[in-house]
Amino acid sequence: MANLTAEEMVALVEQSYFANVDGKNVDAAVACFTEDAELTVQTAHVTHRGHDEIRRMFSDFMRDTPVIYHGDYSHVVDVDNQLIASQFIARNKLSDGSEVSMRNCNFFVLQDGRFKKVTIYMSGDNPLV
Repeated sequence: MANLTAEEMVALVEQSYFANVDGKNVDAAVACFTEDAELTVQTAHVTHRGHDEIRRMFSDFMRDTPVIYHGDYSHVVDVDNQLIASQFIARNKLSDGSEVSMRNCNFFVLQDGRFKKVTIYMSGDNPLV
């Protein structure tokens, strides 16, 4: 498969991935990852490997978080190496009615138009266990 353009990489991150996380569309969010992908929350020293582990993590997060929001994006894109770094606001409304807002940064490594490796740096507590 050909490499994605910069615009396609940004669309993958914002529209295919984060929009589906926010919309609690777990299958569509997981489809953004290769079957053998790794998602690491570096600031919590947690890694999820493969579709099954990533699906379980997102299912739990979506179940436990009534409102999920990602926005205010800033991206740095390396088309030649299929890398994208994305800084954004993550705002979650929790079951108890409280709200958590973080400024996070994710680093994405793409292979064949999907995420092969995602490394997440969070400014607050990790909800992705």
